Amino acid sequence: MSEPTIAQKSPYPVEVEASKTYFWCACGRSAKQPFCDGSHKGTGFTPVKFEATESKTVYFCGCKHSANKPFCDGTHAKL
Repeated sequence: MSEPTIAQKSPYPVEVEASKTYFWCACGRSAKQPFCDGSHKGTGFTPVKFEATESKTVYFCGCKHSANKPFCDGTHAKL
């Protein structure tokens, strides 16, 4: 599998809602960052499912290289 496209070198802060499901874009090609829009088809990448247990702000990875997918772990600072 190839490397994901870097969508941006910073996290996406998102207000998530409790009990809602989100699909984080793993390939970096989605036009609806940080969420999947189906652009990964044929790339070998699949979106990462995230189920919010509480309503709060989370920081989704924008560089797509985090070791803690779908969340930012600061890896973008080293790219």
